[in-house]
Amino acid sequence: MSTFLPFHVPEIGEDEIEAVVSVLRSGWLTTGSKAKQFEQDFAAMVGAQHAIAVNSCTAALHLALEAIGLREGDEVIVPTMTFTATAEVVTYFKATPVLVDCMPGTFNIDPAGIERAITARTKAVIPVHFAGHPCEMDRIMDLARRHDLRVIDDAAHALPARYRGKMVGTIADITCFSFYATKTITTGEGGMITTDNPEWASRMRMMALHGLSRDAWKRYTAEGSWYYEIVSPGFKYNLTDIAAALGISQLQKSERFWKVRERYAGLYDAGFADIQELMRPRVESHVQHAWHLYVIQLDLDRLRIGRNEFIEQLQQHDIGCSVHFIPLHLHPYYRETWGYVPSQFPVAGAMYETIVSLPLYPKMTESDVQRVISVVRDLIQRYRR
Repeated sequence: MSTFLPFHVPEIGEDEIEAVVSVLRSGWLTTGSKAKQFEQDFAAMVGAQHAIAVNSCTAALHLALEAIGLREGDEVIVPTMTFTATAEVVTYFKATPVLVDCMPGTFNIDPAGIERAITARTKAVIPVHFAGHPCEMDRIMDLARRHDLRVIDDAAHALPARYRGKMVGTIADITCFSFYATKTITTGEGGMITTDNPEWASRMRMMALHGLSRDAWKRYTAEGSWYYEIVSPGFKYNLTDIAAALGISQLQKSERFWKVRERYAGLYDAGFADIQELMRPRVESHVQHAWHLYVIQLDLDRLRIGRNEFIEQLQQHDIGCSVHFIPLHLHPYYRETWGYVPSQFPVAGAMYETIVSLPLYPKMTESDVQRVISVVRDLIQRYRR
């Protein structure tokens, strides 16, 4: 009997373990020199002027919206094809998340839909680089400039991704990354914000730690002072040195991790190339896909099995998988609060019924990938019309 292949397992080596143990032994566990180094290393890798380490991508998005001055009654355009965090942070301000459909193939937010959704109350757009494939940023940034909007990238999937040669993290006004356990690099829980705007960077850094005056985290160190001032009522979003030590080590492996992901995505592509009953991920020629996810679409008209049953069959064959995402407009909160109806976004609605995210991570082996390919092919063969 085969062993179960999880949907994701993080690759944690001895160097990560030693880095974390070193912090534990240092006696300084919370935000400190390791968090600062992580920020500097990340900014250098991405090519951004400023990086702020926080405890989640959700926190990053919240801080970004606060920095641009989002207010009650404002609107923020977000894709319906995303995790709830992208939109829920908008509600923290008593502002309105305005959902937009996605494009076929990449599942990224449709720029034409953004343009139709803009009103006098629109303050910002939050594109999500679905699965690690960059959005059409030229069109989005052009729209934003013409309508005086801010662009805050939800890049939870998009490290390291490039759009027309530019790193995601240097294109939008503010970019928010995730280091959740399943992401391309991990700190367990964590996130990072990048921007080239020094005023926003200063504001987000301050608001991430209760609105305390600058470098207040140093108050328990030899170089710090007990005195601090509350500049504004802020939040508790700082990243610990324990997590940052893990992140520093992971960041050093980011390029290697990406190359393995890209190679495994290529194996999947080759393994499914002749199967007409499923569609492989589309990759536009002008991007570098981060390959956080490998999402297939089933052609249900050609199969005698639904998507949910297909997932059950994969699990019965000891292969973990997932669905990214249940579009926001299908959830009770968004229907009941904002009046969305299931038929409102036909592309995302149709995609949702057909998509399956297959395992894709560096700790897999090539034989693991081939096993997934074999099981998927066998299931397609068995349930082909």
